[in-house]
Amino acid sequence: MQEERVDIKTPEFVSLQFDLAGLGSRAAALIIDQLILYIVTLLLLIPSLFVIGADVFIDSLWPVAILFIVLFVINYGYFFIAEYFYAGRTVGKRLMGIRVIQENGHSITLLSSFIRNLIRLIDALPTGYFIGIMMIFLHPQHKRLGDLAAGTIVVHERHGKKGRLSPTEKEIKSRGLTKDSPLLEGVDLNAFGEKEWKLIKAYALRFPQLTSSKRFEMTRKLATAFSPKFAGRLEVQATRQVEDILFVLYLKLREEWEYEL
Repeated sequence: MQEERVDIKTPEFVSLQFDLAGLGSRAAALIIDQLILYIVTLLLLIPSLFVIGADVFIDSLWPVAILFIVLFVINYGYFFIAEYFYAGRTVGKRLMGIRVIQENGHSITLLSSFIRNLIRLIDALPTGYFIGIMMIFLHPQHKRLGDLAAGTIVVHERHGKKGRLSPTEKEIKSRGLTKDSPLLEGVDLNAFGEKEWKLIKAYALRFPQLTSSKRFEMTRKLATAFSPKFAGRLEVQATRQVEDILFVLYLKLREEWEYEL
């Protein structure tokens, strides 16, 4: 099936375009995730049954029942936890370059992730994710039942645009910074939400056009605003160091909040 593109108008009146992930990429991601879960299941199941032993199995089914409940929670909790805490990406989705987002273009919420993966139980029926596969194949936005219930879509990851670098990208490159720079060690990125993303994005995009005095003023204002999330260490550092930290923060948050293709 040919993959399609969808246009979304966010609540902030920003138009975004997404390439929808089709059956092929989603199936490949699921296969990878299932292989991981099969390995984890075997690593838990075989030693546990060996420890429980045949005598215990005959005398009482409780240990076996508890074991299978734990395995059930792992197998279905994996998708819920991975998609919420890792920006809509399980290991399989990350390797296939796709992710789950909300229909409004924002990151998946805790409730959406829970609903989406609770309905996975139905999508998996009667076997081999038959219902889910048929829904993805037939639905115009490649949605399974879980996506319909949770208001989510699965899209391809944002790729960097080829050609000339933007002024912000040139500034970041000239400083030798990447999203993996160690300047954010010890900082809880989960403390930064949509409000902080808008602030840091405006800062990064405006920075190259500002005069030195305006850069200093804007950097210090943002340092004050973000200081509690950095345990106060932003306000005591040199301005150049603060700028570098804010640029790395921009790169990290962009990975979660920006989906332009």
